Amino acid sequence: MTSLRLRPEGPADAGPVRRVLAAAFARPDVTVPPEVRLVDELRGGESWIPELAMVVEYGGEVVGYALLSRVRVRTGHRFVPALALGPVAVAPHRQRTGHGTAVVQAALDGATELGERLVVVLGAPAFYRRFGFESADRAGLTGPWSGLGEPWQALTLPPSVSGEQPPPQGEVLYPAPWAKV
Repeated sequence: MTSLRLRPEGPADAGPVRRVLAAAFARPDVTVPPEVRLVDELRGGESWIPELAMVVEYGGEVVGYALLSRVRVRTGHRFVPALALGPVAVAPHRQRTGHGTAVVQAALDGATELGERLVVVLGAPAFYRRFGFESADRAGLTGPWSGLGEPWQALTLPPSVSGEQPPPQGEVLYPAPWAKV
């Protein structure tokens, strides 16, 4: 029986991750999808959190990917750390097999273990609601994709300590590489 393995991305995974992203986001109008460039530019930068760049292997092959990277929420005059989920990709030949759900859940579990409190995503509500995401607008968050409605979503992760403050509300600020997506 072939097994599924979830783990943080390692140094040897950059090429396989690029291939999964390129296949999952392929479009006839671009040679390299912007999601590939986004991960390349985020990798190693200050918003990169190595243990939250998750791959899923099936039969020893990297077939899926989910990235959580650092963003900030401006609340008045202070900036509170949060996470952005994306890109999330599964190789076309392994889609609709549960690999996407598994790799996203692994990334969210890792974020919870690290004590993170807030994750934002732009994506299909039907997919992300299974993890507890809801409208980011209703959560009091604005950002570059606020005007897109329901696909702009947020998830409050469980607190790491009792009595912890509620997640921030305000404007989500993304690192520069996101502006190219």
